[in-house]
Amino acid sequence: MLKKIDRSALFLQENAPLFQCPLCHEPMTALAKGIICPNRHRFDLSKKGTLYFLDHQIKTEYDHEMFLHRGAMIQSGMYQPLLDVLAPLCENEQILDVGCGEGSFLNNLAKQVSLGASIGFDISKEGIYLATNQPANLFWCVADLTNLPFADASFSTILNIFSPSNYQEFDRILKTDGQVIKVVPRSGYLKELRAAFYPEDAQKQSYSNQQVVDKFQQIYPDMTQTQVTYVFDIPEKNRLSLLEMSPLEWGVSPERKAKIQANPLTQITIDLDILISKKN
Repeated sequence: MLKKIDRSALFLQENAPLFQCPLCHEPMTALAKGIICPNRHRFDLSKKGTLYFLDHQIKTEYDHEMFLHRGAMIQSGMYQPLLDVLAPLCENEQILDVGCGEGSFLNNLAKQVSLGASIGFDISKEGIYLATNQPANLFWCVADLTNLPFADASFSTILNIFSPSNYQEFDRILKTDGQVIKVVPRSGYLKELRAAFYPEDAQKQSYSNQQVVDKFQQIYPDMTQTQVTYVFDIPEKNRLSLLEMSPLEWGVSPERKAKIQANPLTQITIDLDILISKKN
C-alpha cells in the first residue's frame, strides 16, 4: 500500500490541471512531491499528503476532538438517508467538497458510488489532517473559500454541506452544466439537542436558514429544493459523541453538559434542505 504522501503525489501527477496558483492565479504543474506555477510559487506535500494553500495560519474553533466526534456520528449512519439522496447525483462526478472537515461525507459517497478525481478542502488544518485517514482515493488540502486554488471550469459538482458558500468562486471553478449541491439545516435539525443544551433559551432552540435558501435561489433561480427529515436512533456507543460534534456545545455550561452526559439522548431529528442547481 502506498504511503499517504506517495498516493497524493500520484494524484497531483495525474490531476495538476485542476489547480491554479492562489498567489498569481497561473496554472500549476506537478513536481515529485508538490506543485509549482510559472512564477515559481511552490506548494509541497506534507507528510500526510496534503497541500497547504493559505499564506498565513488561521486559528479556528473547530478542533481535533470536534472533528473526531463529527466523523463518528457520520460513520454511525446518522446521515445515511441524506447520503442516499446525494449518491445518485454524485456518481461519476468530479467533486469539490467545500468545507469538508474530516472528510467523512465525501469518503462515504465514494463508498456508495464511483467518483471522478475529487478533492475536499477546509480552512482547518486539524480537519484536513484527519481526512487523510479516510480510505477512499481522494485528495485533501487546506484552502481559503475566498481564493480557491483551483482552475476555471475544473469540477462538475460542488458539494457544500453545512458550510459557507462563495458563489462567485463556485461559478468560476464549475464546468459548463456543472451542479452546485448545498445542504442546509431546517428548523427541526438537532432540535432535541438544542432543547437539552439551552432549555431556557427559546431563541437558540428555534432558528431558520431561510435567508441562506433565499440567497441560493437569488443566485440560481432554477434551483430545486428537497426536504429530508427523519428521526435517527443513536447507537449507545455514539450518544456522547453527539454532544461534542457541533458548535452547539460551545456555549453550554459544564454543569448542563454533565447532566446531559449522565442521561444522554437516544434519538435525534435530522431536518435538512438539499438545494441543487445547474450552472447557468
